Amino acid sequence: MIAVNEPSVSSNLADGRTRRAGVVSQGTRVYLRTMRPADLEHLSEWAEDPVTERMVGSQFLNTYKHVYDKDPSFYDACLTDTTQVVLIIEANLGWDRPIGVARLFDIHLLEGYAFLEVMLTDRRAIRRGFGVEAGKLISYYGVDVLGLRRIEAKVYEYNRLSANSLRRNGFRQEGVLRKAGFQDGQCWDMFVFGILKDEIAEQRRKDRIHLPLEGAGGRHA
Repeated sequence: MIAVNEPSVSSNLADGRTRRAGVVSQGTRVYLRTMRPADLEHLSEWAEDPVTERMVGSQFLNTYKHVYDKDPSFYDACLTDTTQVVLIIEANLGWDRPIGVARLFDIHLLEGYAFLEVMLTDRRAIRRGFGVEAGKLISYYGVDVLGLRRIEAKVYEYNRLSANSLRRNGFRQEGVLRKAGFQDGQCWDMFVFGILKDEIAEQRRKDRIHLPLEGAGGRHA
C-alpha cells in the first residue's frame, strides 16, 4: 500500500490556488490521494454502512472492522502490505470529506495482474461519474507504476451500477462465479470482469485524464 504521514491536507500557493497533499493522480471530477491515519475515522463509518456492505462486500473494510476491531494498528499494517495499493477518493469540488476508496489488491507483480475495487461511500456521489473516473485513474496507476498487464474485478449480480462503471472503463465480462457471493442471507452470482494493458491504453486515448504522479500539471491526449 502507498501511504504517507502528512502534517496537513493542503496548503495555499502564491496565486491563491490550493496544493493538495499526497495526490497520486488527478482527473476532471476526482483525485486520488494517499491514505492518512485520520482516514481511519472514515473507514470506521463506512465499515458500519449496510448499503456499502451489500453493494461492495469489501474485504478491506471487513478486515478493519472484524480482524483489527477498528484498531489504529490497521494503518501501520497497511503500510507494510506489499500486495495492495489503497487510495482515498476525493471530489475536486463540492465535498469537504472523502467520498470513497479505490484499491488494487492481490497484486502479483511477477505475473503482472491485480484485482480492482472502487467504492463510493457517499450516496450523493453516485451517478456523477466519480466512480468511473476513479477506476480509470487507479487503473492507469497500475499500468504506469506497477507495470500491470491485466486488472480483474468482481461484482455482485445485482450491482448494476458497478457493472456498468466497469463496462464504461473498457472492462469485459469474462464469466460468472455461480453463487460465489453471500449477502442478505442468500447466495448470489458474482460477475467477473477483466481488462488488459492494451485495452486500458485504448481507453486512455479516448479520455483527457491526468496521469498518475503528474498532479494537475498536464493532461494526456
